[in-house]
Parts: sequence; C-alpha cells; structure tokens
Amino acid sequence: MTKEKILEVKDLKQHFQTGKHTVVKAVDGVSFDIYRGETFGLVGESGCGKSTTGRTLIRLYDATSGEVKFNGEDVHGRKSKKDLKKFNRQMQMIFQDPYASLNPRMTVKEIILEGINIHGLLQSDKEKTERVEELLETVGLNKEHAARYPHEFSGGQRQRIGIARALAVDPEFIIADEPISALDVSIQAQVVNLMKELQEERGLTYLFIAHDLSMVKYISDRIAVMYFGKIVELADSDELYNNPLHPYTKSLLSAIPLPDPEVERNRERIVYDPTQHDTENLEFREVKPGHWVLCSEKEFKTYQA
Repeated sequence: MTKEKILEVKDLKQHFQTGKHTVVKAVDGVSFDIYRGETFGLVGESGCGKSTTGRTLIRLYDATSGEVKFNGEDVHGRKSKKDLKKFNRQMQMIFQDPYASLNPRMTVKEIILEGINIHGLLQSDKEKTERVEELLETVGLNKEHAARYPHEFSGGQRQRIGIARALAVDPEFIIADEPISALDVSIQAQVVNLMKELQEERGLTYLFIAHDLSMVKYISDRIAVMYFGKIVELADSDELYNNPLHPYTKSLLSAIPLPDPEVERNRERIVYDPTQHDTENLEFREVKPGHWVLCSEKEFKTYQA
C-alpha cells in the first residue's frame, strides 16, 4: 500500500531582513513530505528555525522561496479568498503559549466558535452550543467551562481549549508548535496522550514541533532534526534513536536525562562541534531506505559503511 502525501515541502526558504545589509536565514532550503495520518516530529534547539517552518507552512509568513503543496495544491500560490478560506479550514495550528494565544476578553465558547462562525459551519445557536459542549468534553473539560474566561484556567486546561479551538472546524492537518513546552511536566504527558487519542479517533495528521526529543519520540512516526535553518537528519522515530548518524543528532540524544542516577552520573555528554565534519558540498542523502542525512560524499560513504 502506497502512503498518501498530505504535505510536500521542497527547498523552502524563509529569510528575514534585519538590517540594511543583514539577512537572517531562519529556514534555509528544507525539504520533506508528510503522509496522511502520521505524526511528523520536527526537533532542534531554540532559534533553529523549526517554529518559523511551521508558521510558513500555514501562511502566517509568506515564503521567501521554495514550494509547499497541501493535498497537491500550491499553498503559497493561492490567490482567491475562497481558496484561502478552504485551506485555513483544512490546516490548523496549536500554539506554544496557551496564555498568549487565547483572547482574554472572550469566553471559552466565543473562542471555540470563532472559526465555526468564520466558515459558516453552523447556523442555529442550539447547534453551536451543542458543538462547543461536545468539543470541551472531547478535550477533557466540562461543558460548564464554556461561559468562563481564559484566566480562570490552568496552563494545561488552556492548552486543551486551544486544541478544542483547532478541532472546531474539522481540520485534516494540525501544526502543533511546541504545544507542551509551557506546561508542567506532569501535565505534558496528559496533553500528548490527548493528541494521540484525537488522532486515532479523527484520522488527523500532525506536524509536532518541539525541542524535547524524548517527547517527540513518544508521539512521532518520523523525526526530522533541524540545525541553523537546515534539516540535518530525517528517519523513522526508532531508527533515529537507535542509529543516529549526524553528530548534531548524537549531541541532542546525549542531552536526554536518564532515570538511573548511577548511569546519569557516569554518562558522557556529546558536545556538537560543527568544525569537526565537512561543511562543503553538503547534500541531503539517503544512507539507507528512509534514513536521510545532510552530508558530503565522503561522509556519506562513512555512514553507509
């Protein structure tokens, strides 16, 4: 059975002019595909360009160059309001900060209904109320919460409201931009488990952006590792963990704390030094089926061996 591509990204670039002669290459030529029904993890340290990638895919930023296709249609080439509206319904985003992403002047009901009203999905007040209550129960909240304001909730509850808002228009694809980084560790697993349940129930596809590799492994089918605007390695989740090839990936994995104090005390951290490997003639090469690494021809032969 061939997997169906829901998103195709080719040589995507997002450059920002920060001064007269200064350009920041936040995203500098990334390419990947995401298949329907999977969770694609995008990881890297702060400032590597992963959130900018997500925001460019959903058109919060116009791409500097490159191609993004969603369901076979060019995202950045869309012109008509009708096309944009359809696209905005199919692709939704869960934001990093559940405090900043919810309007404090709106009730939970108004927040969830915003997308429904924009797209004209429901007409009667009764239908709208029932839909809000159903969505709140879906994300583990009570229907009584509909009349409250965001400041009356904890961080984890606010993120659940953000998830309900994203689900309200029945999207196919959700970009989750560090959805758990602002939450307590005890709440993080609850939110990730909720996302996994919703994916199974609704057939959703996720782009899950994070800097915590252990959590990304738990939820993702495949993982891409990003460094300074480029994807340096891409593989199935287990393959990336068990057989990391790029030195930066090895460095990220070595930073994950282990629950055994004795092992942790004696474990050596790998510090990534970009000067220790080739920087010229780098290409994204497939070392073995499904496992891609940004490397030179010489490094490619070493990795294959």
